[in-house]
This record gives sequence, C-alpha cells and structure tokens, in this order.
Amino acid sequence: QVQLVESGGGLVQAGGSLRLSCAASGSIVSINAMGWYRQAPGKQRELVASIIDGGFINYADSVKGRFTASRDNAKNTVYLQMNSLKAEDTAVYYCNAAIVVRGLLYARAYWGPGTLVSVSS
Repeated sequence: QVQLVESGGGLVQAGGSLRLSCAASGSIVSINAMGWYRQAPGKQRELVASIIDGGFINYADSVKGRFTASRDNAKNTVYLQMNSLKAEDTAVYYCNAAIVVRGLLYARAYWGPGTLVSVSS
C-alpha cells in the first residue's frame, strides 16, 4: 500500500505565499513522477505542476512565474512553493504520484486526500 500525505494548506491574503508538501510512503520501488493538481469549487480538477523522473517540470500557464515545484527523491517528497497568490488560486490541492510498488512491474497513479488553500482578496 502507498499513502500520500499533504500538508501546508491554509488561509492567506492575496499576494501572500504558502508552501505545500506531500510525502509518499509504503512499499515503494520507484516514483516516476510527482506533482500537484487543484480543484476549485464548481470546476474540474486541473494540473498545477508535475515533475517527471529526470527533473523536467511542467507548469500550468496560470501559475508560471509564481509557483515553483521541487522534489526530494531521498524523502519521496514533492513541494509546491506558491508566491503572489491570487483569489483564483483558491482550491483544494491534491498531490499525485506515479509509483511502482513491490510486486508490480508498472506504475500506478496515487492521490493524496487534498489540502485546502484559501486566498482572500
């Protein structure tokens, strides 16, 4: 079994910063990719940032220049530094990872329970 646990969400004023963390634990053989998605009320879940094995990082256009994703492979942890937050960044942020677990030869997608980020204008 694999667990993803997010932390770092909360309430912040527009223009402020927050840092999200997500740690993966369990019977992990390898992690091919880790990243963040978000879902605002009444909207579909969307990609925020993803880090593919090898270090390539893909960002949504709406967060480029404001958000920075990073990964600590030794800790199986991914981070999302969010600066210059806007009201439209308000959403539940979900950690996502493509993980190969013991006993399997392919990666499966796992999701964290989500952490709420609220930005007041």
